[in-house]
Amino acid sequence: MTTVPPTEAPALHTPLHALHLELGARMVRFAGYAMPVQYPAGLLAEHKHTREKVSLFDVSHMGQISVSGPSAAAALEQVLPIDVMDLGLHRQRYALLLAEDGGILDDLMVINRGQDYLLIVNAARKHEDLAWLQTHIGHECQVQPLPEMALLALQGPQAAAVLQRPVPATGPLLFMQGTPFDFKDARGYITRSGYTGEDGFEISIPASHADALARWLLKQPGVLPAGLGARNSLRLEAGLCLYGTDMDQRTTPTQAALNWSIPKVRRTGGQRAGGFIGADVVLPQIEGQAPVAGVRVGLHAMERIPVRDGSPLHRPGGIAVGQVTSGLLSPSTDRPIAMGYVPPDCAAHGTRLDALVRGKPVPMEVIPLPFIGTRYRKS
Repeated sequence: MTTVPPTEAPALHTPLHALHLELGARMVRFAGYAMPVQYPAGLLAEHKHTREKVSLFDVSHMGQISVSGPSAAAALEQVLPIDVMDLGLHRQRYALLLAEDGGILDDLMVINRGQDYLLIVNAARKHEDLAWLQTHIGHECQVQPLPEMALLALQGPQAAAVLQRPVPATGPLLFMQGTPFDFKDARGYITRSGYTGEDGFEISIPASHADALARWLLKQPGVLPAGLGARNSLRLEAGLCLYGTDMDQRTTPTQAALNWSIPKVRRTGGQRAGGFIGADVVLPQIEGQAPVAGVRVGLHAMERIPVRDGSPLHRPGGIAVGQVTSGLLSPSTDRPIAMGYVPPDCAAHGTRLDALVRGKPVPMEVIPLPFIGTRYRKS
């Protein structure tokens, strides 16, 4: 009897799929979706254009979840180690969704829109996140996916000038603030945030209007499309983690160097300390009362040899200590940069390590993150 191997389900399409093809994008499968990795100009040009002007990214593959009801804030604090209760209207915070053992199930954004809390979650985790939230807090509030919504990201130093024309309310916004807006006959929501280290905005809009909005933005002076390739190189220069690559359920916030995302009010001694899933593991690590095996660090190569994901890290002399999780030749600095995990005694800035590239050691140095200074508009 011959068995037929299972066939992979057809790739899903975002509302901008036809536009990507029209623009000549090279498409790849990512998190179950056909996504543009780059356009004819190429990754390097898209990266530099974002740093210098403004680029439009399609991130509609990501998940959007609405959490609402009188007890929504208190319920979210059971699963997220952030201060949701005091999150002001139209304010946004970065958060981690944790397992009982302190491992990171996902990283996400939480936005207080007044009528609800909007969660923006990673594409590869959106179904699991929804199930986790419905299981743990669905009896206390309404947890609903928003598959009818698309998500666009306009990133770069000229992003504000572009968006102020159709949405003047975006002008006064500071980093991690948001506002509702209208486009034609659709209601959307914009936050001043992004994943590139540049000033920029993320735009949640009904999928039925996403193509029209994208085409309007691309007609504005200086706006060009950019794909997943540039998005990855930009976020790495900004020292930002990619879930599933730089962290996952085997990683705690302390290991991922994300303790900053857990505010004092939720830490030991805080007004609402603990009370979130994973606290028994995470809080002792933050306080230095429990050891961690490895921590995330920034690295740059002493030679102009790119060090890719998965490259082993050794102490000089050959003792293995860790592994690179993200690495490439930085388009902005023309130097090889990387992030990886090493034991705490190898994490001090200036520590020398070797990365093995095709069996040959490449000297590396631990340096502070981010590699490129961020340009968020905070004041």
